[in-house]
Amino acid sequence: MNNYFVILAAGKSKRFNKKIPKQFFNYRNKEIIDHSIEKSLNSKLFKKILIVSNNLKHLKKKKYPKSISIIKGGKERSDSSLKALKYLKRYKPKNVFIHDAARPNFSIKLLKNIAKNLKNNKAVVPIINSKDTIKYKTQNRIFNLNRNNLLLTQTPQAFRFKNLYEIAKDQKSKVTDEATLFINNDFKIKFIPGEKANNKITYIDDIKTPKTFYGIGFDIHKLVKNKKLYLGGVKIPFHSGLEGHSDGDVILHAIIDSILGAIRKKDIGTYFPNTKQFKNIRSPKMLKPIMINLNKSNFFINNLDINLICQKPRVSKYRDKIIKSVSKLTGINENQINLKGKTVEKLGLIGKEKAIACETIISITKYD
Repeated sequence: MNNYFVILAAGKSKRFNKKIPKQFFNYRNKEIIDHSIEKSLNSKLFKKILIVSNNLKHLKKKKYPKSISIIKGGKERSDSSLKALKYLKRYKPKNVFIHDAARPNFSIKLLKNIAKNLKNNKAVVPIINSKDTIKYKTQNRIFNLNRNNLLLTQTPQAFRFKNLYEIAKDQKSKVTDEATLFINNDFKIKFIPGEKANNKITYIDDIKTPKTFYGIGFDIHKLVKNKKLYLGGVKIPFHSGLEGHSDGDVILHAIIDSILGAIRKKDIGTYFPNTKQFKNIRSPKMLKPIMINLNKSNFFINNLDINLICQKPRVSKYRDKIIKSVSKLTGINENQINLKGKTVEKLGLIGKEKAIACETIISITKYD
């Protein structure tokens, strides 16, 4: 699909009251703007992503893929938006999405819903109802407004490029979003449900104070003949596998235990007892509901350290595959995961290649 994504990040953030513009402030382990960049990339909806900013020096220090371009912004939001449209015109885009960098909490699901609705409409804008009672002030009076008739618009907003460009290039008054241009020029807009979490960060108080927790996990299983060996969700070529009610994946079991410890939710046996229901279950299926619960509770993993204790197989040979697998299963970046291999100098059951153990420690942050 011929879609282009514009991230407006040229504001000075005076109301944010920090030395750096809010779009570069650290939020949930990365800069605010990076949330929008990553989601637009991961959606795989866009041919190009264009960042409009007045902090080019800062942005050019980062390593972005070729699909991302950066241009200098304008004095006002509408100026930056028009600069973006003029820049993109050379690519002859069919559709353009305009997004404020100060909204990092939109979902990829919302992006895909906007793209779906844009197929049969010239403009698609997400909205939510106002939860507050709003007053309107004139010089002499204050009026109550019926909040049932009030709609709060969000970004990303998507448009047919040709229509938006023709309106924007002749626009002289300053507007705070592109939907206003369409409304002022009597163009029809398809309004779709937005997301309550997709709030705009304006003040420092809009960013919730995080709390960090730590959890430790441990698991050990005997090695037995005629069973496949799984470590971190990866099938490892080996003469034996790990005995257990499930597939015996000590890495994933230790990770589950460390997560449960960090969020104070007992242990793995509480959720996956030795019953017929979980007989021979693959460990990725055990980790999945734990991760869903973690994300729903607004926890985010900071980093994960894994210590695999075995005489054989050698961990170094499979380290990259295991880290990649754990990254996919937990939804965190590979650079947030560390995997170490330790032998026990041929001591005990592990040293005699009769067992494998794993211990993990995890750091997670909760945003209230």
